[in-house]
Amino acid sequence: MDVVHGVAASGRAGEVALYTGNDDHIVMDLLTDFPAVDPNGAPLHQQMVGGLLRQWAVWARNAVQLLDDARLARSGDNQALRRLVEINPRLTDANAALFDSVNHFRGSVAGVHEVLRRQGLLADGWFLDENEGLSPGQAAEIDRIWQA
Repeated sequence: MDVVHGVAASGRAGEVALYTGNDDHIVMDLLTDFPAVDPNGAPLHQQMVGGLLRQWAVWARNAVQLLDDARLARSGDNQALRRLVEINPRLTDANAALFDSVNHFRGSVAGVHEVLRRQGLLADGWFLDENEGLSPGQAAEIDRIWQA
């Protein structure tokens, strides 16, 4: 909200595209109108137009569909809204596994590498730091969300 209010206060809200980076709330961020006030005191409603999220690097096609559904839902398409409501908890769950929230995000890069490897886009999880890798239990969590 600080960013939304800052953009509104700048008087340049019409020139700034807002992107969510909120892994736990992406679907709702894409559906929500964020109220603010412009420098003249007039009410302003801003929307997120996309996401700067790591899962978009591994599930790009699904991310495009998610964004399309958000646009459709905002324009009144109930089927798109239902798809988003259904995917919302699964995406939050997938983000937790992929980015290793339980281990304070230590396995974030390794989680992305693992998904890319499973998709056949990366031969192996190579890292500059030889101590980098999946956290204990992270592979099982990725297995679980992969099955789901």
